[in-house]
Amino acid sequence: MKKTIFLLFTIIAPILLAAQTDADAVTGLWYNEEKDARFRIYEEDGKYFAKIVWLEEPIDPETDEPKLDDENPDEDLQDRPIKGLVFMKDFVYDGDGEWEDGEIYDPKSGKTYDCYIEMKSPDKLKVRGYIGISLLGRTQYWTRAEE
Repeated sequence: MKKTIFLLFTIIAPILLAAQTDADAVTGLWYNEEKDARFRIYEEDGKYFAKIVWLEEPIDPETDEPKLDDENPDEDLQDRPIKGLVFMKDFVYDGDGEWEDGEIYDPKSGKTYDCYIEMKSPDKLKVRGYIGISLLGRTQYWTRAEE
């Protein structure tokens, strides 16, 4: 019996570890296509989120203050800074190099879209935001940034 449990553990543990590693492959720092923003993707309670951690132009030239989420339809959120904003949330790893069932918020338009992420290579992500079905949307390719 002990040998059977040990054998099962030695077979199952690496499989579980590999699955966890695959899911966490998306974590880290990423640039958008324009390279004018950098995001940190992180895991929290089994779901994946992204936060804006760097902006090429973090200051609004008109106010000389940090850029704000002034396009947000919720007036209570319009005074929050763009830098530090969690703009992607609730992604779940599907076990096949994709994270799905998430949402992405576009601070430039104030709109939120359904979204999925696909790992194209260790240093390239396909990020697709859409309305209703994934055919109606927009795709960006992000590149990994140095930590």
